[in-house]
Amino acid sequence: MSKIAVVYWSSTGNTEAMAQQVAAGAEAAGAESSLIQAAEFDAGQAAAYTAIAFGCPAMGCEQLEDAEFEPMFSAVAPALAGKPIALFGSYGWGDGEWMRSWEETARSAGAALAAESVICCESPDDDAQAACRALGETLAKA
Repeated sequence: MSKIAVVYWSSTGNTEAMAQQVAAGAEAAGAESSLIQAAEFDAGQAAAYTAIAFGCPAMGCEQLEDAEFEPMFSAVAPALAGKPIALFGSYGWGDGEWMRSWEETARSAGAALAAESVICCESPDDDAQAACRALGETLAKA
């Protein structure tokens, strides 16, 4: 059975709602999933999971949240080489530049992006929720 970590940071609840849908999709596909807040995840935990979904909203000038999430992701990145991962998050402005930059950072670390990243403006609508569930299903099969 696949074991999926869904690691996220959320301020307004939008990215948390997306994380819940990713976990539901993974479980619907037969995987075990764990919802983990970014502050509670570290590189030592990465090996315990078959795949990992990371969620973070765009902050500031389209960047990852810099107090908890970005330091955690930077610390975990070396442990992601060859591991299937997926990225998701919400934004309130811009065009998704933060996600494109984040994808490049993940690829540079050697992570295998197993699914197309999911982004949504503000609160996840029905389409975004379905995309998050599909992302979870894809990770469960990776």
